[in-house]
Amino acid sequence: MSAPLPPFRFGIQCSSPPDITATSWRALARKVEDLGYFRLTVSDHLDDQLAPVAALTSAADATSTLRVGALVFCNDYRHPAVLAKEAATLDILSEGRFELGMGAGWMTTDYHRAGIPMDPPSVRIARLEEALQVVDGLLSDGPCRFSGEFYEIDGLNGSPKPVQRPLPILIGGGGRKVLELAGRHAHIVGLNPKLPHGVIDAAAGPDGTVAATERKIGWIRNAAGDRFDEIELHTRIHLALVTDDRAGMAEALAPAFGLAPADALASPHALCGNVDEIVDDLLEMREHLGIASIGLSLDALDSFAPIVARLADA
Repeated sequence: MSAPLPPFRFGIQCSSPPDITATSWRALARKVEDLGYFRLTVSDHLDDQLAPVAALTSAADATSTLRVGALVFCNDYRHPAVLAKEAATLDILSEGRFELGMGAGWMTTDYHRAGIPMDPPSVRIARLEEALQVVDGLLSDGPCRFSGEFYEIDGLNGSPKPVQRPLPILIGGGGRKVLELAGRHAHIVGLNPKLPHGVIDAAAGPDGTVAATERKIGWIRNAAGDRFDEIELHTRIHLALVTDDRAGMAEALAPAFGLAPADALASPHALCGNVDEIVDDLLEMREHLGIASIGLSLDALDSFAPIVARLADA
């Protein structure tokens, strides 16, 4: 007997709202909730955006069912002992609606402009794996003791403890090492194109095809072992467009992603077409790849609301 299909969970990523005031941010969070979205996420960069911890606390306070999370906290910007305390506090203040996204860091301008050393990917990923173990130890009962290459924790008892036990951990990425790490540790795994240049450009497109995604899911499955069926597979949609001219828009936009139009339309990182076409694409993605957690940008909030409603009970 096959496992039941996962429910659709749509999220909005908003880190730089057009109107940055307390009133408008709370109103936006309530609108995301009212339109039926499952989560609101904020990224963690050092450019022109809101700081995630404060923004997520405010959004949680303005809503009652909306889940909030970081997509994702950069491990190199904060010590895991500090992050564990922030995460547990956010979970308490949101009454168990927080999701902790953690990443190894990828955006080169963050590092260079802030003067933060950017180690090779293998070092950043190894440091992230240690940080995950520290965070897990501090969020669990009893004192944490950890001795690694990057962190030393000597009997620190993490306090407070989160409402959710375990606190959901999200890890995203496009490369094999980070996705295998996610398979070992994460409850939610975010699938992304690999970004070899530290920016989202045409070089990322060929790594965002169906075939590339199938290969990545295989890495996750092998690393996760028996716990794979418990993992929520998430994809970030980088092109979300409701239009009656599906073919024409694909012809016009696909080259910017380094893809042929047919490959762009099939990519798990693009949704383009009318409401019926996009609903069919999402149902196919879930059936074929097991992906039902969909991350959208703020500009898709209103246009994708009918799609969210159609798939609410699918």
